[in-house]
Amino acid sequence: MKTGLIKCVILSLFVLISCGKKTEETTPIRKDVTETVFASGVLEANNTYSLTAQTDGYLSKINFEEGDLIITGEVLAEVDNKENNFNTESAEGLYQIAQSNTSSNAPSLMQAKNNITITKSKLDQDQVQWQRYQKLWKENSVALIDFENATLQLKTSKANYESALENYKLIQQQADQQVITNKAQKEVSELMLTHNQIKALANGKVYKKYKEIGDYVKRGDVIALIGEAKTIYAKVNIDEANIDKVKLGQAALIKLNTNKSKIYNGVVVEIYPSFDEATQSFICKINFTEELDFKIINTQLQANIIIAKTKAALLIPRNYIDFGGFVQIKGQNQKVKVVTKFVSNEWVQILKGIDQNTVLITDNIAENKMNTSEVGSQMK
Repeated sequence: MKTGLIKCVILSLFVLISCGKKTEETTPIRKDVTETVFASGVLEANNTYSLTAQTDGYLSKINFEEGDLIITGEVLAEVDNKENNFNTESAEGLYQIAQSNTSSNAPSLMQAKNNITITKSKLDQDQVQWQRYQKLWKENSVALIDFENATLQLKTSKANYESALENYKLIQQQADQQVITNKAQKEVSELMLTHNQIKALANGKVYKKYKEIGDYVKRGDVIALIGEAKTIYAKVNIDEANIDKVKLGQAALIKLNTNKSKIYNGVVVEIYPSFDEATQSFICKINFTEELDFKIINTQLQANIIIAKTKAALLIPRNYIDFGGFVQIKGQNQKVKVVTKFVSNEWVQILKGIDQNTVLITDNIAENKMNTSEVGSQMK
């Protein structure tokens, strides 16, 4: 019995609410429409790069402050890495020794040269001895075995002499190779030593300083953020639903969060070729077409990219169309389906289904909206 009473009260309440609904009516209007894609982003300097440490150690010098203008090759910071100093000194010493080993009076070459002289003398001596034994053998004055021994000795001396010559060439070649190896090591060590100095890669401006004197840095640690001093652009994020509407050359209206009353003009100059996983959006670059009087990078901003302009577009208020794309024409029982182009929070552009003389009605007005908690309290 109680349940039936509650249902009766709810039904009566629904009838009263339905009967009490108010309606409004309107006719479409024609206005020039500018269609835009919204994008949020930040100011960024052109050709921005991170100044990084190329070796490990403590920062012993920092020769810049935020806002400083710098030039290519300028030493901006120094890292105290004694290992690089020691390696360079060692490599230089080894290179000097390797060079000295290629000179004619180098100990190993002198020894090889003396061995050539000795083996040549022995060869000359055995050559004379072999000629004497050959003559005696022809005269049957010596046994064949003595002549053969002289011949064998001559061959041995000749082989020893040739071996001494080859040994000299080998020692000389090894000495030359050692020079090449040590020279390369010296140049690598000298290069590593230059990494103790952190230099500017290009002319620009220091926008952010991340380290101070005494900080320990590892190779790859960022010391500062540097970019062009004059060229600042808007880096904006576009969602997936709108990126296909954005084209190069489209105009944009930009507001900085620091001064939302001022609008800057810009133009889309680049659409990044890949999806940005971090922001889950596509990234575009917008250049300012007028002088920017606020140049602090990472300043947040909002941009509206103009994708289309329509003259005398047919518009109706947003609350006169439902989510299915239907409108209610005055005097008709059935709603009519319309074709729309764009839908904003306030207006809808109509392409087909109604004209400028159509009278529309709606009950989607503020007076008919009831708070859910209030309805619930009436149902008790």
